[in-house]
Amino acid sequence: MQKLLSLPPNLVASFYDLEHVNRADWFCTSDPIGMKLGSGGGTTWLLQECYRQAATDQTQSEWLASEKRILLHAGGQSRRLPGYAPSGKILTPIPVFRWERGQKLSQNLLSLQLPFYEQIMQKAPETLRTMIVSGDVYIRAEKPLQTIPEADVVCYGLWVDASLASHHGVFLSHRKQPDQLDFMLQKPSLGELERLSSSHLFLMDVGIWMLSDRAVELLMKRSHQEGKKDVLRYYDLYSDFGLALGNHPRTEDDELNALSVAILPLPGGEFYHYGTSRELLSSTVTLQNKVHDQRRIMHHKVKPNPAIFTQNTIVELPLTPANDQVWIENSYVSQRWQLGTRHIITGVPGNDWVLKLPDGVCVDIVPVGDTAWCVRPYGFDDAFKGDVCDDTTLFQGVPFGAWLTQRGLTTAVLSGRKDDLQATAIFPLVESVEEMGCVLRWMVSEPHLEEGKTIWLRSKRLSADEISAQANLQRLYEQRDSFRKENWKALSANYEKSVFYQLDLANVADEFHRFHLPPPAVLPETAPQLQRSCNRMLRAQILKLDGKSYAEDESNAFALLREGLLTDLYEHKNQPQLNVYTDQIVWGRSPVRIDLAGGWTDTPPYSLQAGGNVVNLAIELNGQPPLQVYIKPAKEHQVVLRSIDMGALEIVTTFEELMEYGKVGSPFSIPKAALALAGFVPEFSQTRYPSLQEQLKAFGSGIEITLLSAIPAGSGLGTSSILASTVLGAMSDFCGLAWNKNEICSRTLALEQLLTTGGGWQDQYGGVLQGIKLLQTEAGFAQEPLVRWLPEHLFTHPEYKDCHLLYYTGITRTAKGILAEIVRSMFLNSSSHLRLLTQMKAHALDLSEAIQRNQFEEYGTLVGTSWMQNKALDSGTNPPEVEAIIRQIKDYTLGYKLPGAGGGGYLYMVAKDPQAALRIREVLTQNPPNSCARFVEMSLSQLGLQVSRS
Repeated sequence: MQKLLSLPPNLVASFYDLEHVNRADWFCTSDPIGMKLGSGGGTTWLLQECYRQAATDQTQSEWLASEKRILLHAGGQSRRLPGYAPSGKILTPIPVFRWERGQKLSQNLLSLQLPFYEQIMQKAPETLRTMIVSGDVYIRAEKPLQTIPEADVVCYGLWVDASLASHHGVFLSHRKQPDQLDFMLQKPSLGELERLSSSHLFLMDVGIWMLSDRAVELLMKRSHQEGKKDVLRYYDLYSDFGLALGNHPRTEDDELNALSVAILPLPGGEFYHYGTSRELLSSTVTLQNKVHDQRRIMHHKVKPNPAIFTQNTIVELPLTPANDQVWIENSYVSQRWQLGTRHIITGVPGNDWVLKLPDGVCVDIVPVGDTAWCVRPYGFDDAFKGDVCDDTTLFQGVPFGAWLTQRGLTTAVLSGRKDDLQATAIFPLVESVEEMGCVLRWMVSEPHLEEGKTIWLRSKRLSADEISAQANLQRLYEQRDSFRKENWKALSANYEKSVFYQLDLANVADEFHRFHLPPPAVLPETAPQLQRSCNRMLRAQILKLDGKSYAEDESNAFALLREGLLTDLYEHKNQPQLNVYTDQIVWGRSPVRIDLAGGWTDTPPYSLQAGGNVVNLAIELNGQPPLQVYIKPAKEHQVVLRSIDMGALEIVTTFEELMEYGKVGSPFSIPKAALALAGFVPEFSQTRYPSLQEQLKAFGSGIEITLLSAIPAGSGLGTSSILASTVLGAMSDFCGLAWNKNEICSRTLALEQLLTTGGGWQDQYGGVLQGIKLLQTEAGFAQEPLVRWLPEHLFTHPEYKDCHLLYYTGITRTAKGILAEIVRSMFLNSSSHLRLLTQMKAHALDLSEAIQRNQFEEYGTLVGTSWMQNKALDSGTNPPEVEAIIRQIKDYTLGYKLPGAGGGGYLYMVAKDPQAALRIREVLTQNPPNSCARFVEMSLSQLGLQVSRS
């Protein structure tokens, strides 16, 4: 998916290096110098220039149809946000949200915007290939996106109050056709909205427009002067193109009027504008205080004022509650400064100035050339608009003429343009920090400082436009990096009161490596357990990047996680007692599970930090529960372990042998760990025994355990976890431990930690509990899912039953390596992984709803979405051998996926109808990928785990 940006001219050449992006995926240009094209003309120019640079043999229409593209318009002058005019508002640094995990200290408006736009485009129909958005907004959706319909133009809107809508573009839909645009208005009056409210609904345009190729071609056609295909004109996407859309458009244009248009309310939508200095503060304050639940705020810092923001900066001055609406970024503020309210301070290098900044005055220092700086003070609400002789033209909040008069000057000292403050050269270039401080004092608070006046008069001066054109952005970024390097040291040392461990720690590791910083110190035992785990994994990642030994820290990260999950079991030990007759056998058997949606969200540490949502179903294979366990008393005081399917036998006589459950390749790791948790090793036993034989004598017999797994290894059906639950369930009955199914499943999670294989909770709950269910947990070490059973109609009704197919691919892959890599990413709060996992959680709810509504086609499609999500999380999920199988049958399916971690095992398919299911069987039976591949009959388990006695 290509990203096309219109940027300020000075930023175009350096954007790729400054933002470290791939030129193949990104294209940047600026509007032609001196031409005002509007958003429609600007879109046309951007597409034309990208097509021209592509130098392809394709026609423009073929090129438009070749891939999806996101166009971001961010090339304005930024008159009302001067502090970020040189680099463009789209690169405005945004502070880390105090309630969010996985963000980056280096994040900006672009990096926050883009994932949401990409998510929309991934969900959009293939016919919607072009998205047009604005670069000075941040848009969020708190709820899952709805289905995006096929149309020539699809736009998102927000339900807002009429007073807010009156300042923006508005989509109006007739109440009888709420999903269709009736017409669009630009900044309608309150009276007009009131008159229309009885017959129409209105949504505020948030600036997310998706266009078909036909719509794009018409937009480009309208953006050219009539009869001159190569000459662009001013054409606005919203007030020109938009007013010609809808069932009853306000502008007559036969071609545009014929375009189909759909309007979608943005689910749980939030709109944050970053167009002005005031909005920079107000939007950020609103975002930061969106969440008040202290359980979601991950640090213990209380700011003196919620509207104070400091980032990439060194502030020696203590800030107080009186410092309201203060933004300090990429700057050094010494202890000799005096600050008030409504300040934006950007770009200030290290200094020791004595400076009093009046309320409402802002400071921007911009590097120019190799050694100079331009000094730009301005007012918090300055519009940088108007003739300098006009009393309504404000500078630092006062008429510009009055500012000159206070300093004994007139407009005669100004050279160049005076008709527009934005183009008036008033900002001096200086070569030293001392001169910078002196002239700044004169410009903002000491009008009679002759030394400052002298510097201003003799200096070359630039206009705001010239500053943007001449800024040395490389120097600007280098200064930001130097401050951020110092910030990293302070944040890691002050982790309890900073956002440090909620950041994207993979990015933190990259930064520490880039700045040659040593890893943070090992956290003390008093720190929260999960934080200590993350600390160790971060240290490991930094050491790994530095080319040093990292195994000890990585091992400790997993060990600390195990310790947290096992703590409760260490505290509540067991006293197993023989609970059967000497000739009785306890028989446990379980189905396996297919995870339909939300897999991976159940896995610690993610589930411990955010909770998980999973939809899965328990299935029997060929009419039988495929996992079976038999336990009976043994005459000798020893433990006898047998595996029917593996043909293996082991006799255990000592605690040491029993505690070898972590031994790689052992066929009996699971029953050994289960015996340990049941209390047959000292650390989990209420009573201490000198030896295993002595404990078995006290118990009353030896123990013989026989396992049968009638399913291939690496199946993806949760085999090892469910087998562990089956052993624990049978052991509970045999030893009188009276564990219920929930306790069995929670002990399975602990058992897997003992084995160091890790894993989540959905496998065991999926097999132990019958039927189809939505499983949900909250954050915390106690992962006890709330279970909601779902209707079985889509799986048992004759119309649909035969459409569910299970095919053994004959390809195996173990999940441990995959699991470890993804868990590492969870420890490191990897933003890309967290974003996917959040989507997976929401997706599980969507699939659950489709089942409840008996929407078979939607269900099948959503199963396919689960597969796409799994592939995005782990590229190894879909090896070429599996893809070759899928290619043969995908046209007959609504959706398909490999259960579990993927890479092999079983393939679950949802056929479009029974006839398609027959065709799938025919194709794969005639063309098996290997000698082991085969169809297996699956049926819903109505009982889940069963334990009975002879």
